[in-house]
Amino acid sequence: MSTLSEIEAAADTLTAEQKQELILFLAARMRAGASELPSPRNFSREQIEHWIADDEEGMRTFLGQ
Repeated sequence: MSTLSEIEAAADTLTAEQKQELILFLAARMRAGASELPSPRNFSREQIEHWIADDEEGMRTFLGQ
């Protein structure tokens, strides 16, 4: 199998259990080949509080309050 369409066709023939095993295999390969994760981002308390307030206002608008 050398093309994605061939691989997709072969995957369609697998059982649900085999598809799950394939997904886990692919995820492990992706993790192994991934470079280092980026550093965590730092947000100020004010920025987080602003996001929360904005989200809550959006919910109130959505609910028609």
